Amino acid sequence: MKHIDNLLVEGLAAKAAETERLRLNHNFHQDASDTLQRMLNAVEPGSYVQPHMHMDPDKREAFVILKGTLLVVEFDEAGGITDHIILNHAQGCFGAEIAERTWHTIIALESGTVVYELKDGPWDPADDKYFASWAPSEGSGEGEAFIQRVLDDLGVII
Repeated sequence: MKHIDNLLVEGLAAKAAETERLRLNHNFHQDASDTLQRMLNAVEPGSYVQPHMHMDPDKREAFVILKGTLLVVEFDEAGGITDHIILNHAQGCFGAEIAERTWHTIIALESGTVVYELKDGPWDPADDKYFASWAPSEGSGEGEAFIQRVLDDLGVII
């Protein structure tokens, strides 16, 4: 049995806050070939996840909030926002599932945010994510401005 408890969640959140990318995974799946990828994903405010989709092979992705607050956003082909949800226990919003071939990103709205993430496998870095050309690349220095535009468009204040 794999336990998900406060010790694991709090420890992962603390480690994520110290990383350059401000996020960190804790994998439960045995290896990349597993057909169901299962992990904790700790994400801090300011971490930029470039909008992407999973296709060829098609993969669904789901997020279930364990701690903190996470904004999940879907986009159309041109980068317009088509849907969003703020995951937070106090608000009664616990999870979201992203369909295959759907542009999406996640944005932490609270320090210490941790989600349980599930995604169809296997994982192959060569075809896992197709990044949106209309969004800045991770590490380009433009991620923070992109995040702020999304928050402004949705009227979300951190």
